[in-house]
Order: sequence, then C-alpha cells, then structure tokens
Amino acid sequence: MARKILIVGGVAGGASAAARLRRNSEEDRIIMFEKGPHVSFSNCALPYHLSGIVENPEDLILMDPELFLSQYNIEARINNEVMSIDRKNKTVKVKNILTEEVYTEDYDKLILSPGADPIMENINGLEDDSTFTVKNVVDIDNLNRYIKHGEVKNIVVVGGGFIGVETAENLKLAGYNVSIVIASKQILNTYDYDMVQIFHKEIHDRGINLLIGEKIKKLENNKAYLSSGKIIDADAIVMAKGVVPNVSLAREAGLEIGETGAIKVDKNYRTSDKDIYAVGDAIEVYNALTHRTTKLALAGPAQKAARAAADHINNRSTPNKGFIGSSAIKVFDYNGAATGLSESMIKSQNIVINYDIVRASLSDKVGIMPDSQPLHFKLIYEVPTGKILGAQAIGKGDVTKRIDVIATVIKFNGTLDDLRDLELSYAPPFSTAKDVVNYAGYIGSNLLNGDYKQVNVDKVRELVEKGAFIVDVREKYEYKRGHINGAVNIPLSELRSRMSEIPKDRPVYLHCRSGQRSYNAVMALQNSGYGNVCNIAGSFLDLSFYEYFNDVTTKREKILTEYNFE
Repeated sequence: MARKILIVGGVAGGASAAARLRRNSEEDRIIMFEKGPHVSFSNCALPYHLSGIVENPEDLILMDPELFLSQYNIEARINNEVMSIDRKNKTVKVKNILTEEVYTEDYDKLILSPGADPIMENINGLEDDSTFTVKNVVDIDNLNRYIKHGEVKNIVVVGGGFIGVETAENLKLAGYNVSIVIASKQILNTYDYDMVQIFHKEIHDRGINLLIGEKIKKLENNKAYLSSGKIIDADAIVMAKGVVPNVSLAREAGLEIGETGAIKVDKNYRTSDKDIYAVGDAIEVYNALTHRTTKLALAGPAQKAARAAADHINNRSTPNKGFIGSSAIKVFDYNGAATGLSESMIKSQNIVINYDIVRASLSDKVGIMPDSQPLHFKLIYEVPTGKILGAQAIGKGDVTKRIDVIATVIKFNGTLDDLRDLELSYAPPFSTAKDVVNYAGYIGSNLLNGDYKQVNVDKVRELVEKGAFIVDVREKYEYKRGHINGAVNIPLSELRSRMSEIPKDRPVYLHCRSGQRSYNAVMALQNSGYGNVCNIAGSFLDLSFYEYFNDVTTKREKILTEYNFE
C-alpha cells in the first residue's frame, strides 16, 4: 500500500533520505520541503566560491526540483517552509514563501532534517547589511557580491571552526585583508593545542590577523573594538562561531529534546513520536568512544542517519554502531585530518579513561623523493589495553590516508599491536616502507610496555625555565642552525664515547629532529645503566611549531635560538 512520506529540509540529510526512500519503494509518494531556493547543495564547498576555486555559485547546487522529479519521482518544493506539525492529525502546515499561501499536507511518515543555524552574537553596532553567515548558496553569493561590488578591503571572521577558517583562507586568497577573532585560545577544537599550532603558524605566515582570546565589544565606523582594547578595520563581518541545532519545529510539536539540546532519536533515528524521524545536524547521536550522546555537524554522519531512517521506514534493519567523528580540512598549504578522541576532548568532557599519547613527525614519503614532507602525527590510546582512541595528522601531503586507516582500526576495536601489524601499500612516491601509522603502533607499544619514558613538546618550556638537563643528539651542524637554550649537544654518533658527560643523579631529557634518534639514544643510555633518561616526543621540529606563534604574537622570551620547520 502506497504511503505519503514528507521530509522537512534538503541538503545531505533530507535529500539522502528521499533518494533512499525511493530506492526502497516505487509506490510511496515522497514530498520534500525546503525553505530556501535550493533543494540540495554542497555546503562544505561554500567558502571556496569566495576565492574563485568554485567559480559560479550555481556550481554549488547539486540537484534542482525538476531533476529530482524526473530522476527520482520525488516532489521537491523549494521556497516552502514547514511552519508547524500537528501530530494528532498527522499533518504539517506549510507556507509558500513566494506567494505567502499557507496550506496543510498530511503524512504517514515524517522525516525532519532542518539542519542547524549559525550562532550569532549581540554586538553593539552590528549592521545587517554588512554582516553575513555562511549557511547556504544564497548566503555565500550575497557575501561575495557585497565584498566585490562595495568598497570592502578589510573583513573580520568571527569564529575559528571549519567554516570560519575556510572562509578566512578563501577571502585571503581573493586578496582581502582578513582578521579572525576567536574567544578561545585556539582555532579548530578538533585538534589538540599542541597540534593546532602548526595551523596557527600557517595562518599567521599567510598574513591573516589571528586574534586569539578576543571578543568584539562594539562596531563603529567600520572599526571593530576588541575586549583587549585593540581596534581593527572591519568593512564586513562574517559570523562563523559555529552552529546550533534547529529544533524549534520539533520542540513546538512536543518532540523530546535531548540533553545536548538537539532532537533525541533512537537507534533507528525515530523521535519520541513513532511516525516522525529526524536526521542531520539537528539531532544528537551516540559517540561510540565516550558512550555519550553528542552533536556532530558533519555530512557523512547525516547521510548515514538518513539512509538508516529510510530503511527503518521500509522495515529494513540497519545496525547503529555510533559515530567517532572523522573530519579533514585544508589550511593553505597544510592538510589536517582527525578522528576519534583528542586529549582536549577527554579533559573538557571529564571522560574517565586512562590514556597515553604517541607524538611523531616522520616523512610522508621516502626522503629522497622531491616532494617528501614532514607528517606531524598524534595518536591517543588506552592504557593498559592499547586500544586506539583517536588520532590527528597535519602535513603538506596526504594526511587523510593515515587518519582513514586509524578510523577503520577504531571501528574494529583495534589496538597498537594491530597498527604494528598492518600491511599498507608502499612505493617511494606514496609513503615509506614502514608508514607513520605503523611507527605509531611501534612507539605506543614500547611506551605501553614501559620500555622508555617520554614528555611532549608542550612541557619543554617549563623544563627550560627550571634548568633541566637537556641533551640534543642531532649533529653539530643541525645544532648550529637552532637549538633549545641551554641544551648540551652530544650527537648520537658521539654518544657512546661521551656518556660520561651525562649525569645519572638528575632527570635527563633527550631530543633530536623528530624523536627517532633521541629514542635510540635513550635506549642506548638505559642499556648502559641510565635509569633517569626521557625522550622528548616530536623533538625539535614539533617544538619549533609549538613555540612559534605564541613567540611572535606575544613577544615572550624565546626558548629556541632559531626555529626549524623542515
């Protein structure tokens, strides 16, 4: 028997649900309502229109109503806003925005995919005509037209999440003076503070004015007055502080809202009403690692939820194993990817778990390849099981490959031993014979077994200030190019003949360029009776990135004579 299924909202969630519903049944009548003028578009690609990488705004549109109808026999009503839901009579009230006609439509099943709304700030002097968000094609087209046809030179992006950073990058590539203003201490909270400094440096070096720990107090005469007292030029403002789930329709209909403030759904994405489902950015999902509900505004999870909801409506079973949150971003010449838990997430959410980290910076290809670059890698694992909990990778090469491997291992409850045992494809132009993923397994296993001890680069400044004994095991020419203040240079090639210079009665910290030679030095010393030695994970390369941005922006006293970034 044919049913009538209504979908509120398009894009990743609604459009995917509609297409899957049609594949499951040719009989059902499917109607999708979209408040805006476009039923499906690439919202993740929106910022790239500002730089011209995506030349025309029309290129962002993936599907129009006519094509949806002809290809899928799905009726997509654009410029139609669902105003309310009558659960008792199983109807929705709809308003045609263009004609202002209000009508009702009955349903057998209803899927909500209203998405999320940009977070706005109440700032004195904030003018509507010069303030923009980046939610849809209309938004990005309006912003692009305003800055290109007006006398706009200086643009302030408020917020440092994915959309904020990508918008700032593309505005800079388009030739504008760009500032990023964020209240927190870092951009891109998906990455730990020690890792994100690589992005901070890249943004700063590219000429974007990155203002950390700042808020706009007021706007006046194309100037932004900040909480610190700084004043910056602001011909236009882009609000990109993040998003909040759009739950107004669900709340007014009496559907249950979860503890996160998003719509609560069961394993099949059904709401508290058995005939109403919800998918996408408006819902809360289950985190497979924290075992808690969370909000996850990503296209991949939205599409998976949409497929699962459509299948359940058609009595198909789809397992719900939860989500771990995998993502990627490009920041000028650097690529970043992350999956699972980070240290900052564990701490901010007070997750009770015993964990340790692997920090390594190795070549992403065989070193003699002309395009070989350092790949900065951080792995989080559980102690004592060795279970993989998360990872972050940043570099100029292919970081997504490594994080996708880690995400797969996490999904299958893999451990450090599994990483060591992975057989990954290899050729010099693509990777090293023992990839950084394998190395992470070896390093983590050694740490888990207690073979040696480590400290991360974020502890080095404190060690220097306390006068710790630090040994630089790089070669002399490397030491001359830049070193830690007070560090003693004993190259690994001379270590065995100079061990007497290393004390046994106090902690000793060793480093090299990436952590590999210093690990070998630590093992040699331990095998020679030294029980007081510790490796600096990431070593001088990661330390240079970690210190740089705060050094140059706060003018604090440096602990390095020079930085090395290659």
